[in-house]
Amino acid sequence: MIELPVHRFRARDGLELAYRELGEGTPVVLLHGFTSSGEAWLRSGLAEQLAERGFRVLLPDFRGHGASPQPDDPACYPPDVLVDDGLAFAEQLGLTEYALGGYSLGARVALRMVVRGARPSRILLGGQGLAAMQRGGGGGPLHRVLTALAEGRTVDPADAQTAHWIGRLGADPRALLLVLHSVVPMRELAALNIPALVVVGSEDEGHADGEPLARLLTAEFAAVPGNHYVASAAPEFTAAAVRFFADESPQ
Repeated sequence: MIELPVHRFRARDGLELAYRELGEGTPVVLLHGFTSSGEAWLRSGLAEQLAERGFRVLLPDFRGHGASPQPDDPACYPPDVLVDDGLAFAEQLGLTEYALGGYSLGARVALRMVVRGARPSRILLGGQGLAAMQRGGGGGPLHRVLTALAEGRTVDPADAQTAHWIGRLGADPRALLLVLHSVVPMRELAALNIPALVVVGSEDEGHADGEPLARLLTAEFAAVPGNHYVASAAPEFTAAAVRFFADESPQ
């Protein structure tokens, strides 16, 4: 994986958040999933392939994640704060003509940015389905596991895989729990007026309604191999994303 220097931008509440960048040309902002970081797009190879195609690839780390601060003060996580951060990122870097993509939580933030006024030229939404987009961030196994970890309790054996996945990042579970609480539901989704692509893993049972989401948004839809945890790293995901951002037709 390519090692890139970490840059900083200032969120609207003054927090200094991290981002990396690679390449030159038309900007593409890629938002990572929950418990991950912008480096996920380096590990998958998507960032490098886009840079080779003449794009400036921008990889921010959400607050509570990666090289960004991980405060455990609830005041640092008001509703929609990740979207506020995304909008501030585009403003501070002076992005006017740019494309936007995200996976899982990153896809949710990307779509919410558009709902709140961002105007990317096109948008890629990975690892999301209709029902998940319409829910808030509370409840479910992630909330259950993070609550146990934050309180120092033993995780139920049924949640061991989820706990392992969370632990890989080494993030503060209290901060991650606050990130979840900041996520707002999007119940009134409508057709987008920009090119859009929804990409979901064929074994992603929690987001099996990705195609209905695509129809609602008037987006293209593509299924790629893998479940929710690995689909974004599949070569087929990378190939679909490169074609989409380069505005090429599938072969």
